[in-house]
Amino acid sequence: MSYRPVLRILLKGIILFILFILLFSFSNPLPALGRISIYNHLVPGRVRLPYADDPPRAYSLSLFNLDAMFASHQLAAGPKPADEFRVFLIGDSATWGFLLKPGETLSAQMNALGVTLPDGRHMRFYNLGYPVMSLSKDLLVLSYAMRYQPDWIVWLVTLESFPYDKQLFPPLIQHNPGPMRDLIQHYRLKLNPNDPGFVQPAFIDRTLIGQRRPLADLLRLQLYGVLWAATGIDQDIPASYPQRMEDLPEDPGFHDLHPPLEEDALAFDVLGAGIALAGDIPVFIVNEPMFVSHGTHSDVRYNFYYPRWAYDDYRRLMAEQSARQGWLYRDFWDAIPPDQFTNTAIHMTPAGTQAFASLLTQALFDASTRGK
Repeated sequence: MSYRPVLRILLKGIILFILFILLFSFSNPLPALGRISIYNHLVPGRVRLPYADDPPRAYSLSLFNLDAMFASHQLAAGPKPADEFRVFLIGDSATWGFLLKPGETLSAQMNALGVTLPDGRHMRFYNLGYPVMSLSKDLLVLSYAMRYQPDWIVWLVTLESFPYDKQLFPPLIQHNPGPMRDLIQHYRLKLNPNDPGFVQPAFIDRTLIGQRRPLADLLRLQLYGVLWAATGIDQDIPASYPQRMEDLPEDPGFHDLHPPLEEDALAFDVLGAGIALAGDIPVFIVNEPMFVSHGTHSDVRYNFYYPRWAYDDYRRLMAEQSARQGWLYRDFWDAIPPDQFTNTAIHMTPAGTQAFASLLTQALFDASTRGK
């Protein structure tokens, strides 16, 4: 019996396998694979971008594939309806809705108001917030979201998103160095395109073997979609959690900065890049509400995040910068009572979120109907 035919077949198989591994390594198919999704087809699209600390309990997970994240979102359901006035909300975990059910988030509460513009279009709000406070992270999300044809963009910000040491910190940025470098270079941002935090996979990490975890995450996201569709759960909300800090340390520090807070210490260039990226689409910048303590050392700090001197200077700089640049800006910093905040100085209760949704929707309606 001759083994040559068998050996020939085995050799061909090995060669084809090696070629497949090499093709996978050099072609980077993960973005294309991320766009293959059961969401908006077999199951409904998610109302917020997938994120979870405990995936099995949240029926969601955190991943870094922007294509997969957006393919799972309701934005990817189909063409934009002709009668829809599409508004994107971008921002941090407060916008995303930490400790809030999908129907309790800011976008959901704004949609519940059922606002129709004088031209007959219905205002529909989409939640594109994502946890971690960083303007650059918001810019990265916005750069991808623009393909979905917004009519307006509401960018919710807070001082903690502005320091330069926060800009390239988020894992979502670190795992997307290519798109982030393009933004840095195109808008000449004061950020390091060779930041050591950027993930630079070696050759073995780009192979099929090295990409086992990202591939598994893509599959898990689809499987969790079935559970999301059946339960409406996309976040594990504990029955109890530590409350926001009322009694504060007697510490006036903020990010190694010193009073007065200078304009060049804050990433206004990143904010300007987002407005430039939006082009003719109006960007409504909103200083989001925060908890104001009345406890120990509240004469030194407003809350855990902010000493009074830094936050007061920030509000002044935001107002001055917006007036100088012609930005559309509203400040809601103290619009919500302190008892409507939960575990941090920016996360609100369902009732607090509802109150803010009414204020913000009215402000946006007034601005949009003025033609601004």
